[in-house]
Amino acid sequence: MRFSLLMLATLPLLAQETILLRPGAKANPAAPQEQIENRGKGGVIDRSITHVNEPSVTVYLPTARITGTGIVICPGGGYQHLAIDKEGHDVARWLNTIGIAGIVLKYRLPGSSGMRGANLQQVADTIHVALEDAEDAVRLTRANAARWHLKPNAIGLMGFSAGGHLGAMVGMLAPADARPDFLVLGYPAIPASLQVTASTPRTFLVAADDDPAVNPAENACRFFAALRAAKVPAELHVYSSGGHGFGILQSGKTSAAWPEALVAWLKEAGLD
Repeated sequence: MRFSLLMLATLPLLAQETILLRPGAKANPAAPQEQIENRGKGGVIDRSITHVNEPSVTVYLPTARITGTGIVICPGGGYQHLAIDKEGHDVARWLNTIGIAGIVLKYRLPGSSGMRGANLQQVADTIHVALEDAEDAVRLTRANAARWHLKPNAIGLMGFSAGGHLGAMVGMLAPADARPDFLVLGYPAIPASLQVTASTPRTFLVAADDDPAVNPAENACRFFAALRAAKVPAELHVYSSGGHGFGILQSGKTSAAWPEALVAWLKEAGLD
């Protein structure tokens, strides 16, 4: 199902509710205030959020065809900001058109150094605030499965760029109650050390060969190889063009075909 930029922009905004993940937590008064900047051009909304102090999820539920599948969406931004529209709200709105609930996660940001570390535990320690928020978002989605008309065993996590890094970490390290049933990782920055096991969720990966920021061979392809070695079902698409950060918007590049490939993969997995 192809969507042009214009068609996506005219989809109605169907967010049912926004839920704070830590409603009783007090924000650090010394911390910078959350800031939102629209980086879009030509009337396109492409907001960047920095200094997230109150993590939350914004829930989009389909109103026509309902599959029972829900996906927590982790926007990217190098752990320094969140590309909350093209890798968040716009994706959720598109998921609704194929009968899937989209749950957009606004997670706390540890900074770009959070992706570095000699081993997986060191990486987890440095991104712990984002990891906690992603795990809590999966738990919250499962806890609301009946209310949101979801199947508790059809809860996925989708992440782009640093959000893909976060998704891979959740897939490898989260406890059973917070581990998603499947992963969708877009041009992900994958941790240098991996701990992929048979318990790691089935995964769909997409990247562009001309990505100047995240080399697909060193990231998506390496994670795909680890999944295959652990006999975890996985699918990898490396498109010839698309660069980095293409999100859900139709760019005219070959990477714009990835939503159609994802629909086919979800159908084959019984998640459509």
